[in-house]
Amino acid sequence: MTAERSIAQSIESSIREDQAHEAAENSKFGFIVFLLSESVIFLSFFVGYSVFKTNNADWYPPGVDHLETREPLINTIVLVSSSFVIYVAERYLHDKKLWGFRVFLLATMAMGGYFLFGQAVEWSNLSFGFTSGVFGGLFYLLTGFHGLHVLTGILLQVVMLGRSFIPGNYDSGSFGVEATSLFWHFVDVIWIILYVLIYVWQ
Repeated sequence: MTAERSIAQSIESSIREDQAHEAAENSKFGFIVFLLSESVIFLSFFVGYSVFKTNNADWYPPGVDHLETREPLINTIVLVSSSFVIYVAERYLHDKKLWGFRVFLLATMAMGGYFLFGQAVEWSNLSFGFTSGVFGGLFYLLTGFHGLHVLTGILLQVVMLGRSFIPGNYDSGSFGVEATSLFWHFVDVIWIILYVLIYVWQ
């Protein structure tokens, strides 16, 4: 009976592991589909921006002939650098060093917050608004929609940080952190494209 019970427990354990693995794979697939759908949305914005820009002689609002690039460049460097910081946070979690994970995740959040603050300062100093022609509408739509994604990424990181204080929470896996990190990398790549479209291609 003992041997039969041991075999039954082994089979049950194997089934639970298979179910957990399948659930994790389904979650990863679902998240990838989500990112692809977000990519399509941004791609449509990029195409629309490019089409309008190349077909409008008077592209900028009256009184505006270019955009300042210095502050946006600093914000870009900070945001892109945060991708490396969150990667380091992931490595610390992989090595079961929660203190390092928390420190570098906090640093990532701070860098994202700096980016949003810099964007808010830029908006406050602009001489045109959302209704200032096609360019004004697209500028605020693109940068605002991306800023919303940055804020979402920061909130996700807050959740992941909070979960790190639950004993044993990441012992069985860290899909949430992996997904949050992937989302953050996605946000950074999207901003690089936006920066080139809006600030470099003037």
